[in-house]
Amino acid sequence: MRAAVLSAHGLDGLAVAERGAPGLAAGEVLVRVETVGVNQLDLNVIAGVGPGVAAKLPRVLGIDPAGEIVAVGDGVDPARLGEAVVVKPNIACGGCPACARGREADCPAQVVVGVHRDGGAADLVAVPARNAFPRGALPSAVATAAVHSVPIVLNAIETTGVAEGECVLVTGAGGTLGRAATALAAHLGADVVAASRGSLDEAPPGVRTIRADGTARLRAALAAEQPGGFDVVIDVSGHGPTLGAGVAALSWAGRAVFCAASVDPGVELDSRDFYLRRKRLIGVASADYAQVRRALDLVAAGAVTPAIGARYDLGDVRGAYRDFSDSPPGKVIIDVS
Repeated sequence: MRAAVLSAHGLDGLAVAERGAPGLAAGEVLVRVETVGVNQLDLNVIAGVGPGVAAKLPRVLGIDPAGEIVAVGDGVDPARLGEAVVVKPNIACGGCPACARGREADCPAQVVVGVHRDGGAADLVAVPARNAFPRGALPSAVATAAVHSVPIVLNAIETTGVAEGECVLVTGAGGTLGRAATALAAHLGADVVAASRGSLDEAPPGVRTIRADGTARLRAALAAEQPGGFDVVIDVSGHGPTLGAGVAALSWAGRAVFCAASVDPGVELDSRDFYLRRKRLIGVASADYAQVRRALDLVAAGAVTPAIGARYDLGDVRGAYRDFSDSPPGKVIIDVS
């Protein structure tokens, strides 16, 4: 089979090569891949930085493949053969207290497809059956675009308890996660303000937008837009100063949640303001299995429609990663088959 294999750090260490089909352990399924996404985590693996340090080379990339089940391991219902699925990349251990409570997002022993084990930028990928979610009539590219981003922001929204009528700020709103967070918060009836350094022409109706390049300008724009502060801030920028600006703009007992931390990890907070005004700050990096199912149902119902950006054939996988930062808005998709 063909697979995008990283054998050494750097784009020059990435190539499409022939490999044997992956073996199937008990409880696993083999998926013939149709699409897989390009993600910041992949770039971390390629560079060997941040969470990408955990990947042992050589490694097949690709965290969010979608396709069809073509084989099942021991203990898996044979009726799943031929099922159209999409893969949740975070694999929970299943045995810790968090997993016992159904909070798989908080499992401390979870591993990630395409990082700790071979991923889906290949003709075939083996994954635990529980992580292969039925996608119904969702096209593979849409399912790939949704399966990681939409459940994460759903987790963020549910964890902070966003309620109808609350004022919600989304920072980093121009990216894949930001667009999903904006759409879901608006769908729940929140008063949404979307902030980004770039254009937000495709924001849902009724969403207020802020375009601000630079932390000082963002702080001033937030104060002018919502003088009383925000009930909830959802930061998906991965930029520490932006997160700090969002926390500063919270109202009394406001809640902030961040879903990315790969650009600039340094955050400065006014500890006195944070303490006296009863603010809260939460980190969300994954989603529970039940949230993945709910998120895919929301996508199928049209509550959120992940944007598809540039598309590349598997043979041009190096170009997909090279051009990632300059790609048009939307999820970058690699067409495998």
